[in-house]
Amino acid sequence: MPDITIRGAGIFGLATAWACAQKGATVRIIDPNGPASGASGGIVGALAPHVPENWNPKKQFQLESLLMAESFWRGVSDAGGRHSGYVRSGRLQPVADDHALALAQARVETARDLWHGQAEWTLRPASGSPWAPDSPTGQLIYDDLSALLHPAQACAALVGALDAKGITVETDGPSEATSDGPTLWATGIVGLQELNQTAARPMGAGVKGQAALLQYDMAGAPQLYADGLHVIPHADGTTAIGSTSENQYDHLQPDDQLDDIIARARAAVPALTHAPVIQRWAGVRPRARSRAPMLGAWPDRPGHFIANGGFKIGFGMAPKVAETMAALILEGENTVPPGFEVAASA
Repeated sequence: MPDITIRGAGIFGLATAWACAQKGATVRIIDPNGPASGASGGIVGALAPHVPENWNPKKQFQLESLLMAESFWRGVSDAGGRHSGYVRSGRLQPVADDHALALAQARVETARDLWHGQAEWTLRPASGSPWAPDSPTGQLIYDDLSALLHPAQACAALVGALDAKGITVETDGPSEATSDGPTLWATGIVGLQELNQTAARPMGAGVKGQAALLQYDMAGAPQLYADGLHVIPHADGTTAIGSTSENQYDHLQPDDQLDDIIARARAAVPALTHAPVIQRWAGVRPRARSRAPMLGAWPDRPGHFIANGGFKIGFGMAPKVAETMAALILEGENTVPPGFEVAASA
């Protein structure tokens, strides 16, 4: 009998499986569609912090996770021999006007206090480089906490690391009724839909996102954030742009909204003007009602736990989510922050 059964092989399921395996636990992973078959199989991978102000448990949890990420992904890659695409190369953002400039200057100071010298939020003059968004004030925000990875490659790296420990993703396994031991449900949008069927009010919903991958090599350069878009220079020589946030949708394929994303990215970053599109992607990301990841024991179901609702920040949160869930399930140590509990979305 495994020490833990994990249902769902997206980023939360795979990362928690790795954290449990690191603690010496025997782990069984079951996903009928295989690893990274849903939103975790995406292409963008912006690991970017919330702004350093109005501090709360969600921002603190994310900060700790982002600071853990380099060690976490290095360990995964070393164990399985597959690269996650993780690079902590920072992020550049334009500053639109004098009001935004005053806010950015204030955040330079608050970042010193809230990030405890482990990362910086700074202002720098726009240099006119083609790899920078146009900034009306002539100033750019740069933070060195932001990192990036390639989501599908990161999940493949976790699969490789787990395989090195003899743990594979099974597409078929015992039914819920016959599962022994604790079970973690990290089943993304399908899990949210199942929770909604029995909840007094919706506990979450799916938000469709569309993104594109371009053949343009700026590996090692900072990621860009402009016009509400992430522009991600992957380590493999491609550049991802995204994404839409569609609360209403009637199909799951890329469509003309992605054409608009591509056009906006090329307008914001002219260096991309002639870069060919090599992949168009769409997926449905699980967003919990609380807007924070939904973590912890499943109410009224002893021995069952939930890790869901990663939405746009799931990969950035994954190292800390994995550590938190492994400690809770294997050791009974509950460090789930306020607002992240399952009850917060119920």
